[in-house]
Amino acid sequence: MMREVQLAIIGGGPAGLAAAIAARESGVQDIVIIERDRELGGILNQCIHAGFGLHTFGEELTGPEYAARFIAQVRALEIPCLLDTMVLDLSEDRVLTVTSRKEGLQQIKAGAVILAMGCRERPRGALNIPGFRCAGVWSAGTAQRLVNMEGMMPGREVVILGSGDIGLIMARRMTMEGAKVKAVAEVLPYSGGLKRNIVQCLEDFDIPLLLSHTVVDIHGKKRLEGVTLAQVDENRAPIAGTEQYIPCDTLLLSVGLLPENELSSSAGVSLSPITGGPVVGDDLATSIDGVFACGNVLHVHDLVDFVSQEAKQAGESAARYLQQHTQIGQRTELRAVNGVRYTVPQHIDLAHMGEEVTVRMRVGQPYRRAAICVYADGTLLRRLPKLVLAPGEMERVTLRRDQIPAGTKEITFCIEEGETK
Repeated sequence: MMREVQLAIIGGGPAGLAAAIAARESGVQDIVIIERDRELGGILNQCIHAGFGLHTFGEELTGPEYAARFIAQVRALEIPCLLDTMVLDLSEDRVLTVTSRKEGLQQIKAGAVILAMGCRERPRGALNIPGFRCAGVWSAGTAQRLVNMEGMMPGREVVILGSGDIGLIMARRMTMEGAKVKAVAEVLPYSGGLKRNIVQCLEDFDIPLLLSHTVVDIHGKKRLEGVTLAQVDENRAPIAGTEQYIPCDTLLLSVGLLPENELSSSAGVSLSPITGGPVVGDDLATSIDGVFACGNVLHVHDLVDFVSQEAKQAGESAARYLQQHTQIGQRTELRAVNGVRYTVPQHIDLAHMGEEVTVRMRVGQPYRRAAICVYADGTLLRRLPKLVLAPGEMERVTLRRDQIPAGTKEITFCIEEGETK
């Protein structure tokens, strides 16, 4: 038999939890959260460092503490959760095929679906680093779970490739657990992490950050014995003669996150080639009717507080869809050019959007004394001066409906360098 629900949410991490709460508070009674892990909370369960919740709760929390507040709300609202349950397939007509040890294979027909599957780490295989597949090479997130949740140390002499936030945080964590982090290498000429993490995780512990460097060889057959680093040129090609050998027993890879969109793709959801996540409108609706997306499955965020804000909007939008089934009105495209890598959403509906919409974006390189400029069919709408713009920090621009001229076909976001005044 096929079970029917009003709203199915795939993922019980911070995005799925916040979306479920918002949908219930917006009047949706029949909700189910489907989570493949044994417990709710997602990646937050292994993020035991502080720094979460400043925007949402006005105080600094650890990841588990932040997750616990949303889990408590979900339980108080008596929202059903299917734990240790994997979604195998999502069809275009919103039928989910799921499986679990307890219930076996079953199908769920949903009136609306929210995609909140999060993201995964880019693996070693995507890097094409020469060397044997020896023990001691880990993704930074896997190492974080081992140390923080399983009580296991991957190794004692560590090199980290990639200066994303997880890599920076693990440099500090491994040091605090007694390991020696010999270097953090970054192929780009700038770090991909938040400035505060560079200071608190590297500079405060005297861990060297080697910019424009990468791993060109992995040494060791059964167990990692060391790595060879080399400088790279502007095309990220290793420069001959700059190689340096560093003995180590552990290499952590922090080389990017990928939105988890295999289900989305198989269902026919249109995906952005830049973000790797669904193309959405201002209501976070995807290209499939009744399917919404939020959180890291949509685009990789730097702060979980912003994930929760976005997920709240997705939950409210799904509730409106179930109650009204609003048709698309005038579609206005949002375009990212001249230094802006992407925008989320990628289009808005001027006829049905709220009073304002938050557009999230990232720049493609660091800027100093520049401005984010917004144009509506070539006419300047807003100019937001910025002393510093960095790829590791997501920017947000608010568009007000009453400021957008009627009939606007395209809104362009770009970076203009110069004075910030």
